[in-house]
Amino acid sequence: MGALLLVLLLALILGGIGFAVHILWWVAIVVLVVWLLGFLFRSGSGGSRGRWYRW
Repeated sequence: MGALLLVLLLALILGGIGFAVHILWWVAIVVLVVWLLGFLFRSGSGGSRGRWYRW
C-alpha cells in the first residue's frame, strides 16, 4: 500500500512539473512574439531611440 501511494505521489509531482513547464513554454513563446513585434515596429520608425524598451 505504501509503494502504491509513493508511486501516485511521484506521478502527481511529475505531472505538475510537466504542466508548469508546458505553461512556461507558452509564456516564453508569447514574450518572444511581443519582443519581435516591438523590435520590428520600432526599427521601422526613425526615432531618436533605436530601442523600443527603456532598459
